[in-house]
Amino acid sequence: MPSVPFHYVDLRTFCYATEDEKRVEQALRTFLPEEYEVERVTNTGFHGDRIVVLSARVDNADDVRHVLSRLTDLPNIDAVIDQLEDRVDDNNSLFLRLDKQAAFRGEVRLGEGLTLRAKVEAYPAKREKAVANAREALEAVRDEAI
Repeated sequence: MPSVPFHYVDLRTFCYATEDEKRVEQALRTFLPEEYEVERVTNTGFHGDRIVVLSARVDNADDVRHVLSRLTDLPNIDAVIDQLEDRVDDNNSLFLRLDKQAAFRGEVRLGEGLTLRAKVEAYPAKREKAVANAREALEAVRDEAI
């Protein structure tokens, strides 16, 4: 895939008081290139409990390729490609929810716990063009992985 039709990819997860922050960070790092910086913001939950928001923005083309290549490990990547009409919003952002427990084990699954938001390039900035670009990119990384 010579060019990547994404401006950036944001990955975010929450670490609740009952979770080990290092393990939650390890889950997030499943999708990140090595030694990638993870931002931490500490908040307080409704009941006074500590919640740490862990996030990373990937905006370098090679690093975005890395994140996309991890998505090809999804056992249902073809279903995700088929659902792009529902997964790309009117602001040309692609959304996926990923399983935090699976990510901790180094696996890639759809589920709860991790949020991936990828801003899709589209000229002109129309949703239909963004869906087509996202489809082309995901199919390309899927085909490279085969």
